[in-house]
Amino acid sequence: MKPPGNRIDWNGHNVKPLWEYLRTVGHTPDWNPVECVVAFPATSKPSNVDLMRSMMDQILNDGMPAPADYEGKPVPINAPPIERLKENLADRTKLCLYDTEMQNSNLIHMRVEAKEHVRLLVHFYNFVWFEDWRVENWTKRFVRDHVRYIDDIMCAAARVIEGIRARAKENRVKRGLSLEGKENDTDGLGTFDAMHIRRGDFQYKKTRIDADEMYEVSKNELEEGMTVYIATDERDKEFFRPLADRYDLLFLDDFIPELKSINTNYYGMIDQIICTRSRYFFGTWWSTFSGYINRIRGYHGEKRGLPGYENGLLPSWYFAPLDKKDEMRVYWPSRKRFFMREFPTSWRDIDKGVEELWQKEGVKSIV
Repeated sequence: MKPPGNRIDWNGHNVKPLWEYLRTVGHTPDWNPVECVVAFPATSKPSNVDLMRSMMDQILNDGMPAPADYEGKPVPINAPPIERLKENLADRTKLCLYDTEMQNSNLIHMRVEAKEHVRLLVHFYNFVWFEDWRVENWTKRFVRDHVRYIDDIMCAAARVIEGIRARAKENRVKRGLSLEGKENDTDGLGTFDAMHIRRGDFQYKKTRIDADEMYEVSKNELEEGMTVYIATDERDKEFFRPLADRYDLLFLDDFIPELKSINTNYYGMIDQIICTRSRYFFGTWWSTFSGYINRIRGYHGEKRGLPGYENGLLPSWYFAPLDKKDEMRVYWPSRKRFFMREFPTSWRDIDKGVEELWQKEGVKSIV
């Protein structure tokens, strides 16, 4: 069966006929990330699929653990499958199994229908789980290394970061500031801090606090006089006056020459990459923009071995609600609502297993 009109390129065309075609010729599972975890058995054998079902039955019979049971207590990523699954359930009581039928399908189409509330509004690692921990880590590394912003965005952000670091060095000399001996000290690089302040039409009103409150929340973490980069959709710079009186503030529009020939649609993504390279970061709770910044910060922290990296902790905080300020300073497993933040499941110990995989192929060392 050929696609409608035998069309291959659907750019600029109504894609509804394409979706209907894919649902006709493919296997279309009705998977709801709020209700189930997609479980991939270690092999495609029916016995492994049955093992997954038995594992879930055992968990339900023994009593479901709550996400709070794992607060500050991460499960080793190479722990027995049943322990890893328990940690990632997030109060979901069903498995959506990648079974033999799906393995034998030529096409799997993930249906999305907003009117029917069928949406994959979830981070991939909250939804997809592998019995083999090495495959799970490989998948996370694949997303980290290949599902990323294009080079134009990354290179533009690097130019701006270079400018921010130069400004930060000058600022600290001017003000006599020193970070020597402090946690996550990168003084020689031109250390700067960052904030994401979401205003505009953001629907979560509890996050809308004024700049004076932001200062009160962040003053114990950010030294006065520090260079602070702000990613924001707030156009009125006067809003930031209480912060500007205490910090050396910078915004993306301070670096227009570095953005020459860059598509303005990329500015938000450039903002994100800049914030990922700050020493400390204050974000907006419920914002996927802040969430993605923290995921990339998690990747960097894991690579650099920053304090707390063993538990996936980050030098990041949230302005409001106040009870969420220290969320990134304590280990939490996946929990609902998934989009409200990113979780250490995505980056903690993400490179573990690489050595084992190479050795399996007969390579003695990758160093």
